[in-house]
Amino acid sequence: MSVSPSIKTYPDIGEFAFGNKGRILISIFLYLELYLVAIEFLILEGDNLQKLFPNAKIHVGWVKIVGREVFVLLVAVVILPTTWLKSLSLLAYVSIGGVLASVVLVFSIFWVGAIDGIGFKEKGVIWRWDGLISAISMYTFCYCGHAVFPTICNSMKDRSQFPKVISNFDKHVLLFRF
Repeated sequence: MSVSPSIKTYPDIGEFAFGNKGRILISIFLYLELYLVAIEFLILEGDNLQKLFPNAKIHVGWVKIVGREVFVLLVAVVILPTTWLKSLSLLAYVSIGGVLASVVLVFSIFWVGAIDGIGFKEKGVIWRWDGLISAISMYTFCYCGHAVFPTICNSMKDRSQFPKVISNFDKHVLLFRF
């Protein structure tokens, strides 16, 4: 993207490197990936919220929505307005929720382990098969952010600072992974 100011997206990079066929091929893969990431996010959030609130249901007229579907729809309704933003710089303010959630999670684990008397003892089941799908979903979801890098770069006031964004993204992925 730093080679030419006309390069703003991954399809532009594909066209610059491989011509029109490169643009089409990269566009297909990129938009398919973005679609699948969105679906993965909705399923992941629906699964996690359904585990927290197993008896959730909504009745709208004759339609009854229960369980995970309630939360998939709820998350979709909450997230949808963020896709209408012209500049992703506003999402920086929305993302503070993720930062706060991470802090609360670490604090909660520390509190339960160190203060509530439960402790950090190595007891229990080593491997829980019933949580494998959720764990794989969260693990793979961490690596799906690269699809929006060109958009983030183009939304920045100072594009020369973009390498710092990539560096911070890598640190957060590694932190979440371990």
